[in-house]
Amino acid sequence: MKRLAPVLAAGAALLAGAAQAQPASWSAPGEPLQIGDNLYSVGTEGIAAFLITTPEGHILIDGAMPTSAPLIEASIRKVGFDPKDVKILLNTHAHFDHSGGLAQLKADTGATLIASAADRPALESGAYVGSEEVAAFDFPPVKVDRVIGDGETVELGGVALTAHLTPGHSPGCTTWTFPVQIGGKTRQALLYCSTSVAANRLVSKDEGPQYPGIVEDYQASFEKLGQMKADVFLAPHAEQFGLTKKRERLAAGDAEAFVDPTELPAVVAASKAAFETALKTQKEAAR
Repeated sequence: MKRLAPVLAAGAALLAGAAQAQPASWSAPGEPLQIGDNLYSVGTEGIAAFLITTPEGHILIDGAMPTSAPLIEASIRKVGFDPKDVKILLNTHAHFDHSGGLAQLKADTGATLIASAADRPALESGAYVGSEEVAAFDFPPVKVDRVIGDGETVELGGVALTAHLTPGHSPGCTTWTFPVQIGGKTRQALLYCSTSVAANRLVSKDEGPQYPGIVEDYQASFEKLGQMKADVFLAPHAEQFGLTKKRERLAAGDAEAFVDPTELPAVVAASKAAFETALKTQKEAAR
């Protein structure tokens, strides 16, 4: 728990301060990495994007910043694949630092964008729900081609990904699970949407909450995530799943650097505690 506290605090601070100054790592080129047999990290230095390859085309999850599409496409080429073979685009949540590049990626690849119904309005308007007046949170709008519900799957080339709606961080925050081969074994991978409070208003006397029901959404998501299991934990920001250290371990010969079934429950517990602290603080401030 102790080792996760700085990560969770950093994630919240980064998004909360994004309107003023975005970390350079969010927009810096990242070094792509093969995590499993058909799973690659292809995001920027600080923001994750994941490529899942199949014989019938590929699936790309998240588009990072509005300027990130060329960087992601370059990383896809660097690991030996053609961006034009990306057939499906997915999203964890409709915030500018994870949806910003989707419009260009969709235009460049011709891929189908699949997303949750609750995040569709934000994706198609390019605005942060509840903070539409904050121009720094804007991103290029992108049309959603298919809406996916809780427990539904996306399938391509023999690979199936399951959508788990875990709202709070965004109204349609979506956690994705899928199998991946690592070290000759099939592992359960989980891409955690996010449960940080970050810039969200949970309670506000003047403006109201970020969106109606946000507190109840967070609470339900913590309950759901607390019952889930994962061998491989992934997250939208590099520091949230220790990408740098795991990369180093992988380079040193540890084929199972990304395998850790204890990581998900530890993150859920730490994030829930941070949420409860933020809720208490915001309630006191609203009195």
